[in-house]
Amino acid sequence: MQIELLFKDKSFKPKERTEQLSRLIEQQKIGVDELVAFAKLAKEPVKAGCIESLEHVTKTHPEHMTSTALSFVIDSLAAKAPRVKWESARVIGNCIHLFPANIPGAVTKLLDNTEHEGTVVRWSAAFALSQILLLKTGINSQLVSAAEAIVAREEKNSIKKIYLAALKKIIPGKPATLK
Repeated sequence: MQIELLFKDKSFKPKERTEQLSRLIEQQKIGVDELVAFAKLAKEPVKAGCIESLEHVTKTHPEHMTSTALSFVIDSLAAKAPRVKWESARVIGNCIHLFPANIPGAVTKLLDNTEHEGTVVRWSAAFALSQILLLKTGINSQLVSAAEAIVAREEKNSIKKIYLAALKKIIPGKPATLK
């Protein structure tokens, strides 16, 4: 299996491995579902590397994502490893617009991560939730109040700004203030 060999090859630095894996996915030499099948059985650091490669791909080519892969990434939001959580949230933010049926499940798990102790996990959850807010789906009636509550309790201005920018775009006249 090409993916396994890539992770066993110690001549690659982690960033190079992610870039190589991303290229193979973009060139369709490795399928997204094939990567997910491998990642499901992998230890947390390897799983995080696989999800990071999906994040790189979906940033410019969200159409490469599959429903199966998105379900895996949503489930990965509950992983113990913070890196798995934050990479998963970024993938969701990049491609959730293509999978509206998956929004409710993603929102539930992303909201759990807004209370995580890790700043990067909370920042990534904010990114994904703001992307969902901007879709203006039916879930916004609940998500707007949740985002406002997060802004009120969040200590990091960098995270507050993500929510406030999204709220300002979807609610005309919404003041973008940090308290």
